[in-house]
Amino acid sequence: MKDLEYGSMNEETVCGFSRRDFLKFCSTLAVGMGLPLSAGAKIAEAVTAQKRPPVLWLSAQECTGCTESLLRANHPTLEKLILELISLEYHETLLVGSGKQAEEWRTKSMKEYKGKYILVVDGSIPVKDNGIYCKIGGKTVMSLLVEMATDAAAVVAIGSCSSWGGVPSADPNPTGASPAHEVLKNKGVKTPVVNIPGCPPNPYNFLSTVLYYVTFKKLPELDDQARPKFAYGRLIHENCERRPHFDAGRFALQFGDEEHRKGYCLYKLGCKGPETFANCPVQLFNDVGSGAWPVGTGHPCFGCTEKGVGFTVPLHTPARPKYLTPPSLFTEVYPGKEGISPGVKALAAGFAGAAIGAAGAAAVTGLGKKDDDTKDKGE
Repeated sequence: MKDLEYGSMNEETVCGFSRRDFLKFCSTLAVGMGLPLSAGAKIAEAVTAQKRPPVLWLSAQECTGCTESLLRANHPTLEKLILELISLEYHETLLVGSGKQAEEWRTKSMKEYKGKYILVVDGSIPVKDNGIYCKIGGKTVMSLLVEMATDAAAVVAIGSCSSWGGVPSADPNPTGASPAHEVLKNKGVKTPVVNIPGCPPNPYNFLSTVLYYVTFKKLPELDDQARPKFAYGRLIHENCERRPHFDAGRFALQFGDEEHRKGYCLYKLGCKGPETFANCPVQLFNDVGSGAWPVGTGHPCFGCTEKGVGFTVPLHTPARPKYLTPPSLFTEVYPGKEGISPGVKALAAGFAGAAIGAAGAAAVTGLGKKDDDTKDKGE
């Protein structure tokens, strides 16, 4: 990959891109994963210097929304992803063949790439009545998951259904819908699992995770719920474009009211951003520009990436803030001031953060109080 250096770029293509654009694409992925810009060259080398990483995609109790999300990726487009960056060996929705032919290909791919393929699990796994509520080719999805995960190099649980149980696991959960990692743990399968929750998740969170594994031969750093920290390391609330309105106490009270049209905070309409970890405000959807995520279009976040929030807490119930911090883009207290040591700056910033947090806490404590007072006065 020596010819991938910027100085030697030419009109030849790599994976359908010009060499320059391909390296820029890999560098962008690296930065998105919290890696140094120079890691982009290593990702590019890993993708092109070896056979494309084989991927098998198992669909369980799901709506195909996670696949639909991949269809809307533009960098790369779906055909470049599955034909040039990865080798998608098995995916019921996208396969040309079906039925017996598809299942024979799945078995063949598992044997050929044993211990090397990445298993993507889409949808929750029904375990009640020994898993009879979801079958493929006469086998329960539960048995297929165990069979396929046992010989996989790693398992990627894509979407909230596979990560937490999602919609199928909502009360009363008639099929015993369970997350993939929980089923594998109970079955004694020790293959590493990474969760990419979201309903649907951003396709670039999935792509970045797969390419990280291909490049470094390990999963990215995960949080305590096995989610990649580069995508789920910060609260949505911290980077939300409506955060200044939250801090100032400006809230929409009804859909379509004046405050809602002005873009005020959606906390009182049930936004779960203050308790949900994801990069939705930063890594937008569908490559159509700013505001392309639920809150940006005027709808409250419902916490789909957070276990025990989405599909569990009623949609318009106010969030339970995890903690209140200044937005990540707040400037330091004394920007550019000479003679102030970094330690003093950090201390001052800490006091500022505490003050802002206290103000935010007071605002949260008083949320709804004005409405209650109005009701008491009969207004």
